Amino acid sequence: MKMISRIGRVAAAAALAMSAFALPGCTISATSDGGNGSGNGSTGTFRTVDEIKESGTIRIGVFSDKSPFGYVDENGAYQGYDIELAERIAEDMGVKLDYVSTEAANRIEYLQTGKVDIILANFTVTPERAEVVDFAEPYMNVALGVVSPNSKVISSIDQIGADDEVIVISGTTAETYLTKNHPDIKLQKYDTYAAAKTAFENGTGVAWANDNTEVIAFANATDGYTVGIEELGAADVIAPAVAKGNATLLQWLDDELKSLGSQGFFHKAYEATLLDTYGAEYEDTLVVEPGTEAQDGLAQAAEQGAEEGKEIAEELS
Repeated sequence: MKMISRIGRVAAAAALAMSAFALPGCTISATSDGGNGSGNGSTGTFRTVDEIKESGTIRIGVFSDKSPFGYVDENGAYQGYDIELAERIAEDMGVKLDYVSTEAANRIEYLQTGKVDIILANFTVTPERAEVVDFAEPYMNVALGVVSPNSKVISSIDQIGADDEVIVISGTTAETYLTKNHPDIKLQKYDTYAAAKTAFENGTGVAWANDNTEVIAFANATDGYTVGIEELGAADVIAPAVAKGNATLLQWLDDELKSLGSQGFFHKAYEATLLDTYGAEYEDTLVVEPGTEAQDGLAQAAEQGAEEGKEIAEELS
């Protein structure tokens, strides 16, 4: 994986800035969807911090099939990088944790309908998403990647033929990017990570486009595949998200993330959950400690001026 470029950090920071300007011991259980919120937001569904504390439980949306970020192990317990953060959030808020299993295409819906209070499911910050949800401080760098069989490694988008099909997961930035920037490429769209993975392993597509962290993890764990494109398009960041206008929860979450960043929490979480998959060489490339690298990125975006920041955001859209 290439080191995230300066312009990529600026672009991601600009997306976060757009989101900001758009604003007007832990017990664990799990559920498949969660319940409705209390009805205090612009959508009538989100819960404030006080309401979450009063209920005694916070509902956090995570993936259940995307090792090593969010998955259910052989004992039925949630594990992964996002899970480390979810558990710490609940612990520091002093509430129980209700995991809500989500798919990529459901992340925004679950926030808007109050099924979850926070989404931690590898949610890449984009200007379009920032119009409908509020992103907190980022905690990971990411770009798009493309994995293909060793028998025909795709190292350039130009190698994909007119009759070839590329597998994507619905609701992901890979789907959005390819649809907008390469409309002639035929896409096979799947609702779940598991379905996309199975289709790819069965050879129904010449390549699989997804977050580079995920395709690298897949290739490292599965013989016969190579990530021929490690960085496609602009570099981005992953951040937690809350329902649009949920100012109290967003502020609490930003403060929490910055506090964790000052403790080096995300490097520790990487070493506990991602080190075996990516190795030590990727740690500083992937990990963002909120309030440190993230804040520097926002400062860089501000230095570019409003007009240039707008142009960067348009390029990402």
